[in-house]
This record gives sequence, structure tokens and C-alpha cells, in this order.
Amino acid sequence: MVSHSPGSGHNSIPKLTRQQKGKLGEEAACRWLREQGYLIMEQNWRCRRGEIDIIASDGDLLIFVEVRSRSGAGKYGTPQESVDIRKMKQVRSTAVVYLQQSRGRELQIRFDVVAVMLDAAGQIVTIEHIENAF
Repeated sequence: MVSHSPGSGHNSIPKLTRQQKGKLGEEAACRWLREQGYLIMEQNWRCRRGEIDIIASDGDLLIFVEVRSRSGAGKYGTPQESVDIRKMKQVRSTAVVYLQQSRGRELQIRFDVVAVMLDAAGQIVTIEHIENAF
């Protein structure tokens, strides 16, 4: 599961790939949302417009969740800071397609961000759930 780049020190921790960090972050976000009482309806829902990491519900509320994972704030900032205007527009337009296809009862919708900080070994350091993020 963890990649190791040749030439790195013998006792260094293998570096996680971007995909591995993303998967760990999404798994942690789903666990956390379930613990808070949310029902996970979809994970990695895709259409031609893009992908939504998690679609959850809480009563009559449908929540589109963008998950961002990082291992260290460093030069790239916090996970939640990485959700830029382009990403917000993409998630919103993808949500429109989901809503058109599901044709369910009228629901309130919300866009959240779950920011997951990981340590170098991929262990969860913090999870921050930002409701109504955009």
C-alpha cells in the first residue's frame, strides 16, 4: 500500500502517494461523518462534469462533501485552503447533475469540506468538518 522511492534513506518512512493520502482521507471522513450520524449515500460519485467525494444525508438535508487530505501544512497550506473557486464550481456543477439524475423528493442541500491532516505514516492527526464551506 505504501510506495518506497529508491535512493531514500534506509530508516525513512516510505512516502505516501497523493492517491493513498486521498483514499485514507476519504475513509477517515466517511467514518467521522457516520459517527456524527450522517448517512453515506455515495462515495466517489462520477459523471462527465466531475466527481463528488462523498454524498451524505442528515434527515432532509443532502450534503455534498469535498475531502482534502494533507500530510503537513508546510508550503502548500491547510487542506481546506486547497479548495479553490475552480473546485467549488466543479463540485456545484457535478451536484446539479446528481440532483437531476436522482429526481428524489425536494431536499435542502449543503456543500461541506472535510479537511484531514495525516502524519508521514498516514495516521490521522486531525479531522475538521466545515459545514456550508461554499
